[in-house]
Amino acid sequence: MHPHRTAATGVTVVVIGHDDAAHVTDAVHSALGQGPAVREVVAVDDCSTDGSAGLLARLAGTEPRLRLIRHRANSGGCGSPRNTGLSAATSPYVMFLDSDDVLPPGAVDALLGAAGAADADVTGGLCVRRELPSGREVPWQPGLYAAPRVLPHPARRPRLVHDTLCVNKLYATAFLRAHDIRFPEGHFPYEDFVFTARLWAAAPRIALVPDRVYVWQVRRSARRLSISLDRAGLDNWRDRTHACRTAYEILLAAGQKELARAARAKFLDHELRMYVRELRLHDADHRRAWWAHTRAFLAEYDAADWARDPVAPGRLIGRVLLASPEPRDLPRLQELAGRPARLCPPYPRAADGTPCWSADLPGVTLEPLPARPVTRLPLAVDAELRPRTRTARLHLHLHELYGLLERAHPSELEIEWRHRDGGGRRACTVPLRAAAGGGWSAETTVRPARLAALGAGAWDLRLRVRFGDGSSREVTAHACAGPGLLRRRAVPSARHGVVLVRPYATHSGALALRVASGAHGAASVVRGRLRRLLH
Repeated sequence: MHPHRTAATGVTVVVIGHDDAAHVTDAVHSALGQGPAVREVVAVDDCSTDGSAGLLARLAGTEPRLRLIRHRANSGGCGSPRNTGLSAATSPYVMFLDSDDVLPPGAVDALLGAAGAADADVTGGLCVRRELPSGREVPWQPGLYAAPRVLPHPARRPRLVHDTLCVNKLYATAFLRAHDIRFPEGHFPYEDFVFTARLWAAAPRIALVPDRVYVWQVRRSARRLSISLDRAGLDNWRDRTHACRTAYEILLAAGQKELARAARAKFLDHELRMYVRELRLHDADHRRAWWAHTRAFLAEYDAADWARDPVAPGRLIGRVLLASPEPRDLPRLQELAGRPARLCPPYPRAADGTPCWSADLPGVTLEPLPARPVTRLPLAVDAELRPRTRTARLHLHLHELYGLLERAHPSELEIEWRHRDGGGRRACTVPLRAAAGGGWSAETTVRPARLAALGAGAWDLRLRVRFGDGSSREVTAHACAGPGLLRRRAVPSARHGVVLVRPYATHSGALALRVASGAHGAASVVRGRLRRLLH
C-alpha cells in the first residue's frame, strides 16, 4: 500500500472559470450531481466581471459542498486558478473541471472505484469532444482507454504522452503534493502539457478505464475561442512549441528518456500535422514566419528522433521543412498531414533510383516506403464530382505509388458517404479498373436528395481500397477543383422541393459535401457560411 494512501475516500472537484456566467453553473451542477463521492467542489473564479462570481455565491448559499474562491486579479491563464483549487482541496483525491465543460453521470464513481482497486496515484478515463450545437461526440485518444488497465509505471505505455489533458484524470492529492506537481502560473498557454509532463516524470502508478469521464464541449462559434481552438495567430504556435519543448525537457531531466522521445514523436504526429493542414489559410508573411520558427524548433531534434519510421507522415513533413529554408509544396504537405495521410503525385526518384520527395530535394528520401505493407501506405485518390440535373457523377482515380500497388492488385473500392454528426451513411462497392494513363479508376452516382433525407449538414467521403489478397486500406480522396466541380448547386427534389449541395475541400484537401433540404434548410446553410466568413 502506498504510504500516501489513507482509508478515507472522497474527491474534490476544482472548477475554474473566468467570465463564463452562461456555463459555469452547469459545470458545478455536473460535479455536485456525481453524488456523495464528491466531498467538495472548489470553484475558483479568476476575477470575472460578468456576474459569474455572484451566481456561484448564491449557489454556494444553498449547497454546503460548494466553496467559492475569488481571485482579486485575473491570472491570465488556467494554471493559477487550478493551483489555487489544488491548494484548497481537503479530499484524498482531486480532479479538474473547466467552466464550459461537464462531467457525465457516474464519472467520479468509475474513476474512484478503479483508483481504489489498483491503488493508483493517477486514474484516467475517456474524454469526448462534444461539438456544439450539433452534439457530435469524438473520443479523445480512444486507444488508451479501450479497456481497463493498470500500469506500474508510465514508461510501460509511452502513448500516454499523447493524452496531454489534465481534466479526464483523478489524482491522489497527497501524490501531487509530495512531488510538487503543479501548473505553470500566470499566462502560460497549454499549461496542461507541462502539468502532465511533471506527472509522468514522477512515475505514478496508473489505472485506465474505458468509461466516459469528461465531456469537453467545443463551441467553435463562440465569441471568445478556447486556446486550443484559437490558432489564427503565430503567437499560438510559438506558445504551443514552447509548451512541447518544456514538457520534453521535464521528462528528459527526470531520466524518462523513452517518454521524452515519445513526446517529440507526438509533436510531429499531432501538432505539426494539425497546423500544416491549416497553413494555406494564412497569408504569405505568416507562412514564412511559421516555417522559420518551426525549422528552428525541429533543429533541436537529434538523429534518433528521425530514425524510427522516417516516412511516417509527421516525420516526412518535418524532414521537408528542415530541408528547405522557404515554404514549399504546401498543397502536397497539406494532403500528407490529413488523416489518413495522402502522398499525392509526383513520385520522383533520385539519381540512384531511390524514391524521394522531389527532384530538387533528393536528400529527403522515401527509401523505407517499399518495405511498408500496402495497408500502411499513404495512398492518394483524386475525386471529381461532376453535376447533373438531379444527381452527380463521382469519378475516382487511385494513383500508383512506385509500383507498390500493382503488386497488391487493387480490385475494388468501397465508397461511403458518412454524416459528420452521425446522421447516417450511404455506401456502395464498385470495381477498380486500370486507367489509360496509369493507376486505377472507379465511378458511381451521388444523389443529394438521398443524403438530405438522412440528414442535413456535412457529409465526408471515406473510401476503402481492397486488394487481391483480401487486405484493405481506408483512404480519403483529394477534392479536385476545376470548372463546375466545387460549386454550390440547387438540385430539384420531389420530396424536398429543392436540395442545396455544396462540394468543398476540407482543411486537409479531402472532398466533402454540405447538404440542406428545402428553402429553409438552404437559407440556414447560407447563413452559416456567412457567419463563418465573418468570424
